[in-house]
Amino acid sequence: MPVAKNKSAFVCNDCGAEFSKWQGQCTECGAWNTLSEVRLGPTPSNRSAKFQGYDGAAGSNPVQTLAEISVQDLPRFSSGAGELDRVLGGGFVPGSVVLIGGSPGAGKSTVLLQTLCHLARTMPALYITGEESLQQVAMRAQRLGLPTDKLQMLSETSVEAICAIAQKVVPKIMVIDSIQVMHLEDITSAPGSVSQVRESAAMLTRFAKQTGTVLILVGHVTKDGSLAGPKVLEHMIDCSILLEGDNDSRYRTLRGHKNRFGAVNELGVFAMTEQGMREVSNPSAIFLQRAEEIASGSVVMVMWEGTRPLLIEIQALVDDSHLGNPRRVAVGMDQNRLAMLLAVLHRHGGIMVGDQDVFVNVVGGVRVMETSADLAVLLAIVSSFRDRVLPEDLIVFGEVGLSGEIRPVPGGQERLREAAKHGFKRAIVPYANAPREKKSDIDVVAVKSLQEALDALS
Repeated sequence: MPVAKNKSAFVCNDCGAEFSKWQGQCTECGAWNTLSEVRLGPTPSNRSAKFQGYDGAAGSNPVQTLAEISVQDLPRFSSGAGELDRVLGGGFVPGSVVLIGGSPGAGKSTVLLQTLCHLARTMPALYITGEESLQQVAMRAQRLGLPTDKLQMLSETSVEAICAIAQKVVPKIMVIDSIQVMHLEDITSAPGSVSQVRESAAMLTRFAKQTGTVLILVGHVTKDGSLAGPKVLEHMIDCSILLEGDNDSRYRTLRGHKNRFGAVNELGVFAMTEQGMREVSNPSAIFLQRAEEIASGSVVMVMWEGTRPLLIEIQALVDDSHLGNPRRVAVGMDQNRLAMLLAVLHRHGGIMVGDQDVFVNVVGGVRVMETSADLAVLLAIVSSFRDRVLPEDLIVFGEVGLSGEIRPVPGGQERLREAAKHGFKRAIVPYANAPREKKSDIDVVAVKSLQEALDALS
C-alpha cells in the first residue's frame, strides 16, 4: 500500500499567510525573507471536539442584533498585585487569554508563579510547565517562600493532553509556560514552528473561551525585543504584555501592548528581590533618585503612561566632537526624533551644536514613547552645552513642533499635580496646558515657543 506523502506549505513568520511555493516577499504584509517551509499534517477539523462544550454543528450560535446583546460590567478578579492589575486593566477577565513575553531571566515565570500561588488559596489554579521540571519550579517556590499546598502543577507539552486534563481539573486560571514548546499530535512540524505555535494557541484559546478559564501564555522574544512566533498569535489573544528590564538592573517594567479590556501602554513597575518580584507602588520615587549635587544637563519631566503620570529624569551630554561626523546617541527615546529636535534648536533657538557630540539618556531604563519629552530634551541639551545647572525643583514637559511652537500634551493638569506632590516648585509647560487659576504650590511658566522657553531659563 503506497504511503501518503506529507504536503508542505510556506508560511510567513510575520503575518501567518500561507503560500504553495517559496517567494522572497510576502504579498500579504510586504515583509521580505519571512517565509519558512512547514509540513502539513491531517486536517484538524475535529480537533476542537476533543473537549466539552463544542457540538460541531454549523450555525449553532443564533444571530442577534446589536441592541439585543446584554451589556454588563465584565466580572474581574484581582491577581493580588496592584501593578499587574493596572496593566491588565483592573484584573483578570474570565475566558480571557493573556500573552506575556520577555527576555530570558526577566522574571516571567517568577511573576506568574507568585500570582498563581496567591490565587490558588481562593480558586483552582493550574500551572503547566513545558520547559522546566516540576522539581525546578518547586525549588523556586520554596526559595521565594511561597505557599505551595494549593497550586496544582503539571509537566506536559501535548496540547491535547493539557485540554483533557484541564477538563477534569476545571481550573479558573491556567498558565502555559511556554507556548513555543507546545505541540499538537497531528501536525508533523517541530515544536516552536509557525504552524505548531499557531494551531496550539488556537486550540488553547478555544478551550479558554468555551470554559471561561483565564489562560496565560508565556512567549519568547526575539533579539530585537518583539514577541517570537507568527504575528497571528498576537491577534488571537486578548491582552499582550511585555516584561522588560536589563539583567544588571533590579527593576522590571511590565508594559501592555494590547488590551481588549483596558488601556494600552499601561506601565507596571516591579523590583527583583531575593523574595521574588515586589511591586513598586510609587515608580516616580525610584526614577527620581538624583545625585546630591545636580550637574548640568539634567532635568525632570512628566510622562504619561497608560492612566497615570510618571516623573523621570532626562540627562544630556554635549561635548566637542573629534570626528568628521558628530555622534547623536539616544538611549530610551527615538534617535531620529533627537536629530529633528536638534535641527529645531538650531533654526528657532539660535543654538548650533552641529560640531558637538550629543548624548541623551532616560534615567532608570524607561523608554519614552510620547512627544511630551521634546521640550525637556532640548532644555537638558542647552543646559549641558552652556554648562548651566537647571533648578532642582524645576519640572518640564511639552511637544516641540517643527516651526518652534510648543504644543500641548494630554493630561497637563494631572502632570502638574503629580509634580507638586513630589515637591517641585517650578514648571515650564505649554501655554495651552497652563492652569486657569494660579496654583499656590507650584509656579507655572506657560510658553508658546521654544525661544520663550529658553528665555525662561535666563
